[in-house]
Amino acid sequence: MESLTHRAQQVRPLARPAPRPLLIGWRARAVPSRIIAHAGAGGGDMGKGGASGGSGGGGGSGGSGKGDDSGAGNPGDKPQKSGILRGWEERVAYDPEFPIKVLMEQIIGVGACVVGDMSARPNWGLNELDFIFSTLVVGSIMNFTIMYLLAPTAGAAASAAATPLVARLIGDYYLKLWGAPGGNCFERGAFTVGQRLTNLVYKGAVFAVIGFFAGVVGTSLSNGLLALRKKMDPNFKLQNEPPNVVYNAFTWAVHMGVSSNLRYQTLGGLDAQLIKVMPVGGFRLYQAFIRAANNVVGGMSFATLARVLGTQKSAAA
Repeated sequence: MESLTHRAQQVRPLARPAPRPLLIGWRARAVPSRIIAHAGAGGGDMGKGGASGGSGGGGGSGGSGKGDDSGAGNPGDKPQKSGILRGWEERVAYDPEFPIKVLMEQIIGVGACVVGDMSARPNWGLNELDFIFSTLVVGSIMNFTIMYLLAPTAGAAASAAATPLVARLIGDYYLKLWGAPGGNCFERGAFTVGQRLTNLVYKGAVFAVIGFFAGVVGTSLSNGLLALRKKMDPNFKLQNEPPNVVYNAFTWAVHMGVSSNLRYQTLGGLDAQLIKVMPVGGFRLYQAFIRAANNVVGGMSFATLARVLGTQKSAAA
């Protein structure tokens, strides 16, 4: 696959700046004037370095090597960002709609997840508000993380090799190394069934890990707040038995690795096809509706799984 740095080297000094490259599959293509608002679920590396040599589109950040004065060391150059901030910029460079999608997911998506969770509990969860709060916290963390990991980036694959091992494991570095789709299993390209299944299983494992650690954070936070409330008010009585942190986190891991993985992969494939035939306004309305529905289903599926596994035991009769 052509790297962005290699493409920048091909541009003559006096040539007209080339359009920003868009990585689809394994080939780089120029972005048309109407930027494709690609799927909210695509592929990407957490903290993956990218666009390090200027993309030929006037970026001029870093140059292409020794003896290249195309922008390296200019006084006006901004310092290079790293980690999640750099990854965020790469995703926005690929898809300017990405911030809107994240905001939509956090407001509409998490809210719909809570509604779905409550609807699957007795008395709409009014006797299990501590469990609902835990769902809200964990859901917020996981929704952002999933969208971040699945979003396509404008970075070159070569720069991914320089990222830390953890970032490569969580991102799409090894998937691309194995020839599998880097985003979702329905990504366009000449991939075999085995390669697509590799993506599905690998992403499922990543989601499960995210679900487990987010479950630990969310469950610990909710249990800690309840313990603090009881300490401040001795007359306060817990409505439910606080869930075991590890067991509840395990439930989130199963939910994320199976249910969420399948749903987000499917949405990613649908987005990539519908954007071709729908106007931008219609596509945004579609996303608002389908993601809200997706998160309602997700909240219901988690509440059902928690009840089946006995993770969250309600004190209500």
